[in-house]
Amino acid sequence: MDVALATAWLRAAADAVTADADLLTRLDSAIGDGDHGANLRRGFTAVVAVLDGSEFAGVGDVFVRAGATLISKVGGASGPLYGSALRAIGKALPPGESADLADLARALRAGLDAVSKLGGAAPGDKTIVDAYGPAVAAFEDAVAGGAALPEAAAGAARAAGDGARATTPLTARKGRASYLGERSAGHQDPGATSTWLLFQALADVTAP
Repeated sequence: MDVALATAWLRAAADAVTADADLLTRLDSAIGDGDHGANLRRGFTAVVAVLDGSEFAGVGDVFVRAGATLISKVGGASGPLYGSALRAIGKALPPGESADLADLARALRAGLDAVSKLGGAAPGDKTIVDAYGPAVAAFEDAVAGGAALPEAAAGAARAAGDGARATTPLTARKGRASYLGERSAGHQDPGATSTWLLFQALADVTAP
C-alpha cells in the first residue's frame, strides 16, 4: 500500500458510494433516518476534493486527512465512525511512502477497534461491525497464508458482503435502528452495506 494506491482506493470508494447512494438511502429509510447515502456521498465528495488538492507526507497521512474530512463534513453517526476508522488506519501505518501487507492488516484492525470503541458495537448488533469484522479477519487470514494484496482484498470484500447480508434477520441493538426493536429485523443494515462497498472498492483497485 503506497500513497498512489491509498488515494486510488478512496477515489474508488467515493465512486461506489455515489453510485449506490440511493440503495443506502433506501436501506436507511427502513430502519434509520434515511440520510446514510446522502451523507456518505457528501463526505466522500469532500474527501476527493482533499485528494485533488493535497500533497501527502506518507501513506498514513492520506487516511488521516481523509478521516478528518469525513468527521468534519458528514452528519449523523457515519461521519464520526468512518472518519475515526480512517484516522486510526492512518495512524497505525508506519511513516513513509508505503506499507507492507502485515502493516495494512494491523491498520485495518486498528480501524475496526476505533469503530467498535466509538459506537460500542459488537458482532451481531446489526452495525458496521458486522461487515468490518469479517472483512478484517479474512484479510488477516489471507496475509498470514501468504496471499498477495489482490487476493487478500478480494477475500475481505467477500466477507464484508456476506456480513452485510447476514444483518438482514438481526434485531438492531445499537444506533437509531435499535429504537425499532424487533421491527428492525428483516432489513439489511445500511452501515454494514456501505462498509462492504468500501472493501469492494479496495478489491476493485487491486484486482489484476
